[in-house]
Amino acid sequence: MTRPTLRPSLTMNSLSRRRFLRQTTLGSATALSLPTLLPASVFGANAPSQRVAVGHIGVGGQGRGLMDGFLGLPQNQSVAVCDPIQERREAAAQRVEQHYAAAKGQDVYRGCRAYADFRELLARDDLDAVVIASPDHWHVPLALAAVRAGKDVYVEKPLGLSIEQGLALRAAVHLHGAVFQYGTQQRSFNSHCGFACELVRNGYLGELKAVHVVAPNGSTGGRAVPQPVPAGLDYDLWLGPAPVTPYTEDRVFGTGRWFIYDYAIGFIAGWGAHPLDVAHWGYPHIPVEYRGTGRIPTEGLFDTVVDWDVQGRYASGVEFTLKTGTDKTTFVGTDGWVAASRGGISAAPESLLERKLKPDDVRLLRDNHHYRDFLNGVRTRQTPVSDIDSAAQSDFMSHLGDIAVRTGRTIRWDPATETILGDTAAARMTRRAGRAPWAA
Repeated sequence: MTRPTLRPSLTMNSLSRRRFLRQTTLGSATALSLPTLLPASVFGANAPSQRVAVGHIGVGGQGRGLMDGFLGLPQNQSVAVCDPIQERREAAAQRVEQHYAAAKGQDVYRGCRAYADFRELLARDDLDAVVIASPDHWHVPLALAAVRAGKDVYVEKPLGLSIEQGLALRAAVHLHGAVFQYGTQQRSFNSHCGFACELVRNGYLGELKAVHVVAPNGSTGGRAVPQPVPAGLDYDLWLGPAPVTPYTEDRVFGTGRWFIYDYAIGFIAGWGAHPLDVAHWGYPHIPVEYRGTGRIPTEGLFDTVVDWDVQGRYASGVEFTLKTGTDKTTFVGTDGWVAASRGGISAAPESLLERKLKPDDVRLLRDNHHYRDFLNGVRTRQTPVSDIDSAAQSDFMSHLGDIAVRTGRTIRWDPATETILGDTAAARMTRRAGRAPWAA
C-alpha cells in the first residue's frame, strides 16, 4: 500500500544527515557522538553514519538474544537499552560496549546508555528504531509510543493483549508511515516455512481444504504469596498498564508473564503466534467461526487457557483447527498436504518437496536474516517480510480462539468490520481496560 508522507523517509542520505547533525553537538552533555567513537576510517561503508541507530526495550532472555543478533549486523548501531530491572539494563549496556570495543580494537568504548524509563529513550532524536521484547502486556503500549515518537519498530510476538490493541497499533503504523517487523522469525530464518506457504499460494496442493495449527500447551501453578519487591526493580513501571497486584517472584522473574491473564493470554498466542503466522502466510485470510474447549486453571497464579482445542472455518469453507501439541502448521489440499515448523518440513506426496517454482509463481522468501530484513526496511522504507497487517490478523486468530474457549460459545467474526457478530458479551472481550496513564 502507499505510505503516507507524514514522516520523512529515512533513506541512506537522511540517515547520514541525522548522524552529521549529531556530530555538530559534540559539546552537549547529552550527545552520544557515535561517529567520533567509531569513525568511518574504521568501518568504511559500515560507518555509524550509514547505520540504523537502535534502542532495545526489554533486555531479559528474549531481548538479550535479539540484542546479540542485532549486534552481529553491520547495518546496526545499538545505542541504548531499557529495562525496569537495573541488573538487566546495566548488563545489556555493558555487553553492547564490550562488543563495540572489540570491533574497534580498543579496551574501552562508551556509547550505549541504559534507561529505566522507556520515555527517556524514545525522547532521543538520534534514534531510528527500537526493538521491543518486553512482557506481552507492554508490547502494544510501547510500540504505539515508539511509532508516535517517529521510530520504526521491531515487536516481539504475540502482538497485543486484546484485539483492540492490535487494531490500534496497525492504524498507528500506517498513519505514521512506520516500518514494522513482527518477531515471527521463521519467515526468514526457516526458509522451508516459506516454501511450504509458496506451495499453498501457488496451488500445488490443489484446492485447499484445511489448515491445522498446533502449538505447545501452556502451564499451571505459580506462587501467589506476596513478597518484598527486590532492589533494582521498578515494579510499578513493570506492571504499567496491568492492574496493581502484590509482587511475587513468579510474576516477574518466573514464567508468570506468559501465563497470567493480566499480562498475556498464554501460549495459545505466546507460542501460537508462530504457527498461526505460518498459517496466515500460506493462506492470507482469517477464520470467520471459532468454537472450542479448554481449561482455565483455578489454583496458583497462572490463569491463561491450557489444553485448548479450537475448531472453525474460513469464509471459503476451508476447515481450521488450533490445538495443543508439537509446534506445526499443516495445509491440506485435494492434491496433497504439507506441514512446516521450525524443526522441518514434510509433505505427501513427498514429490511436493522437490517442486520447482515457475517464474511467475508467488514468491514469499526475502532476506534469510529477520533482523537484517528489518534494518534494511528502515533504510529503504520497504515493508519487511513480517508486516503489521499479517501480524494483526494472525494475532486476532489466537484471541478469537481464546474467547471461544472462555465463553464456551461459537464465535462468529466479520473480517470486513473486524468485529464479533451477534454476541455482545464476547465482543466486549476484544477490549481490555488498562491502568492510567499507560493504557494503549
